[in-house]
Parts: sequence; structure tokens; C-alpha cells
Amino acid sequence: MSVPLPRLPRCGLGRRLGVGVGIGLATLLVTTAALAEDTERLTLLMMGDSLSAAYGLEQPEDGWVNLLQERLEGEARVVNASISGETSAGGATRLPELLRQHSPDIVLLELGANDGLRGLAPSQMRQNLESMIKQSQASGARVVMLGIDIPPNYGDAYRTAFTNVYDSLAKRYDLPLVPFLLEGVALDKTLMQDDGLHPTAKAQPMILENVWPTLEPLIEQATAR
Repeated sequence: MSVPLPRLPRCGLGRRLGVGVGIGLATLLVTTAALAEDTERLTLLMMGDSLSAAYGLEQPEDGWVNLLQERLEGEARVVNASISGETSAGGATRLPELLRQHSPDIVLLELGANDGLRGLAPSQMRQNLESMIKQSQASGARVVMLGIDIPPNYGDAYRTAFTNVYDSLAKRYDLPLVPFLLEGVALDKTLMQDDGLHPTAKAQPMILENVWPTLEPLIEQATAR
């Protein structure tokens, strides 16, 4: 004699479980798609100091690096690893982990100003920047050098040795070079903060325009690949 199996109450657990699985799967697919899209986008790593960290600006989003991100929206992401007060030695120390984390396509090097203001040896700055160039290239990234100048009161000999670091490294490693990041800004008091060292919010779009003609071809080449 067959015994009828008891009927389970129609509590909707199966339906809820099915919906839950569906939602979870949909979320996973969306997340995976977002990660894939983010991975496919170009990544720019900005290694700089206060000039690229929006130092002294009331609205940090006014900084030129953030303006660059806005210009590249949908095309690339910009990782701004700039720190106010950073030296070339500090940047060289931090770079390996940043390369590992972000796998950038392009690395922008804007360091050395604090080395110069502290009167550190240009030869040491050169060694640090050269190390960063080699590490970046070894990771597969293109490198852009953003040159800096220092005030005339440091003396012609030191100033020449300092700026020559950027020129010589750019030539040796065939790097795109922005000779002076603050071209058209540094000598205009209306575009500089009271300390005479840091640009105002009004100057930030000008700084971006100093960088853009050198950076744009690299972005186009990387996108084409």
C-alpha cells in the first residue's frame, strides 16, 4: 500500500530562494562587468608632490590632476598618488607597491621640487627618478616627465644642475618631457598663492594645458593598442 507523501506548505521559500539567487547572480554579473570595464580602461598613475596634490586649494577637486580625470572621463582613470612634501626618495620608495596595485599604462613623474628647495644633491635626485623610470618601464608603463624649476636665489650652478636632471633623463630614456610644469604660472603673482610656491585654483587649468599636449599622444597610442 502506498503512503501519500505529506504536502509541504506553500510558504514561498523556494520562490524567495530563487529570487535571492537571481539577484545575487545579477549583482555578480554587474560587478564583474564593472570590474572588467575598469580593467579595460587606461590607468594613469600620478606620482607628484604638493603641486599635483591640490595643496592650499579650498576645493581639492579644482586641482589640475582632478581636472585631467574629468577630461578623461570614460576613457581612463587617474590614480593620484601625489603627497604634499614628497621628495624623489619618498616617491621611489612608494612606487613599487603602487605599480603592483594599479598596473598603470602611463606613469607621470612630477617630483624633485622638494629636493631642490631643501638643497639636496641633484645627483641623488637623478638616481631616485631614474630608479622610478626603470621600475615603471619594467612594469610595462610609459613614463612622462614633468619638469620643475627652482627660484633663482639658489644660484645658477645649482639651478642648472637641477633642471638638467629632467632633460638628461628624458633624452637617455626617450621620454616625453614637459620642461616646466608651471610655465606661464610661476612668475605671475596673481596665479600663485601667498607663499609664492603653490599655484592658485585659477592656475590649475593652465597647468593642465601645459601637460596635455605632451600627454595626449600617449593616451591615443595606448588606446589604439
